[in-house]
Amino acid sequence: MSRALRVLESVGRAPKGLTVKQIARRCELTVATTYHLVRTLAYEGYVIRREDGTYIVGLEVADRYRELVTAFRGPPAVGETLRRAALDTGYSHYLGRFVGGQVALTAVAEGHRSPYLEDLVPGFDEGAHATALGKSLLATLTVDQRNRYLREYGMRPFTTATLTTTETFEADLAAGDRRGMQLEMGQFRQGVACAAVLVAPDKDMERRVVLACALPASEMMTSARVVRAKLLTVARSVADGIASDN
Repeated sequence: MSRALRVLESVGRAPKGLTVKQIARRCELTVATTYHLVRTLAYEGYVIRREDGTYIVGLEVADRYRELVTAFRGPPAVGETLRRAALDTGYSHYLGRFVGGQVALTAVAEGHRSPYLEDLVPGFDEGAHATALGKSLLATLTVDQRNRYLREYGMRPFTTATLTTTETFEADLAAGDRRGMQLEMGQFRQGVACAAVLVAPDKDMERRVVLACALPASEMMTSARVVRAKLLTVARSVADGIASDN
């Protein structure tokens, strides 16, 4: 199974397709083993053989992704709340939580006034230190837990404004606690701001949920209090939707 997943990952990273021999080299497998794995994956629909003999990712992968998105999003009322918030404000709204101990984005509703962020899709699990959503979840941890998380996943500089030391990060979280909203301005993407609030606190870290929205940084500088008020209103509706499903 591990080898089959390596094959699938290699094919997925090559949008122009790979031959069996190329897959074998990249996965450090014999050609015979690779042929067997590729045939099985093709039969199940996870890879597709093209006329030139190369293989690309199959449609079954998309089906599994849709199932992931549905499972992550939660009850229908939550999805409807996010869509309504995005429509009312024009800002893209996001939900996030810990998945397997890692900060992950679990639901998205795009707003027409927000810059499009192609990376921010359900399942995105990078840059917790650079997004307000990630900060809001990390703020629920103890300092020791947070430091372990940042050591494990690193503090990659997405922009020149990204916080890359634990000292500056802790100061930023403290400011967010005083503000009642975690915030980032151009730390994940230049010219884009993001704000986040906690929706559902819980002793179980995997049940903690945060709500975030993204908007042009110029608008955040003049509308932070309004953004916070609207986020808190939407957060209450999301919390009600989650509670009604439990």
